[in-house]
Amino acid sequence: MQDLTISQIERQNILNNRFAIATIQEHLGLEAIYFDGQYWLTKKMVADFYDVEERTIERYITQNEEELNHNGYVLSKGKWLKEFTLQFAHVINVGSKTTQLGLFNFRAFLNIGMLLTESEKAKELRSLILDIVIATINEKTGGGTKFINRRDVNYLPAAIQEDNYRKTLTTAVGQYVNGHSTFKYAQVTDIIYKAAFRENAKEYKKILKLGDKDNVRQTLYAEVLLLISSFENGVGNAIHERYKKTGMPLSIADVEQIVRELEENPLMMPFLHDARTKMTSRDLSFRDAYHGNIAEYLKAITPEEYERFIGNQSVDFDRILEENKDVLKRLKQVDDEQ
Repeated sequence: MQDLTISQIERQNILNNRFAIATIQEHLGLEAIYFDGQYWLTKKMVADFYDVEERTIERYITQNEEELNHNGYVLSKGKWLKEFTLQFAHVINVGSKTTQLGLFNFRAFLNIGMLLTESEKAKELRSLILDIVIATINEKTGGGTKFINRRDVNYLPAAIQEDNYRKTLTTAVGQYVNGHSTFKYAQVTDIIYKAAFRENAKEYKKILKLGDKDNVRQTLYAEVLLLISSFENGVGNAIHERYKKTGMPLSIADVEQIVRELEENPLMMPFLHDARTKMTSRDLSFRDAYHGNIAEYLKAITPEEYERFIGNQSVDFDRILEENKDVLKRLKQVDDEQ
């Protein structure tokens, strides 16, 4: 992970992870004011915790107003403030004539701790946060994130679909493309991977620290598999059509030209953008893997994605396979017979 003080995306990844936030809050045992369903801290309470002056906190609020507001900092006014001060004026030492008061909820409190560079206590908290985030994800995934993509309920249908479309490609490559009978499949696959996420299989394995025998496709997210399926189906059909027109086998360079044309097709743009965004963003957050070639697509993981991969919406892929192994076996037999 990068330095939290300079990476807004990584800060937001943490703040969107409710599982890690709950663990951090429990670990800190922070004294705060419970009101209207949340815990709140004043600027003075935040400054005291981080051992900085209150004007330092105010400066960071001014510099990072949009981010802090998004994560729960509020400038309370009106009826809400009146009720708050009536109940807690003796605790926060605020006069009854106060017309506005800046308050941090727990997420905003952590947010400013990720920004503060002047505070040794904030530095210690950032280290604790990173340890807890990593431990929480590993706990939710059973100790590793190599196959966290399989916890998505959409993964298995996408993997089955991709396998079907891959046969369209391999059949076309086998019958209509010149080259070594073993190597040409890997060459075409690498060309497609390069077009899809600007990395060949070897580069991808290095970034994810995969072993030589690990299958790249088994680690891809459902959206990435959909993109690969689109390429495989389109390329396979284009190879077949070109062979029918010329009656001549295609070279690997011909296939590369087909892939390039497909990549540049406006119809593919939404799929490319979505798959690259999902891949680079999720791998950074879940696997601590950085895809530099598609870094411009990097975004923060949404709370909904945490639910999808490590929350209540995630699935036990191995259990699903075990429960459906007879069905999958019959489907494979039917497919082999066709």
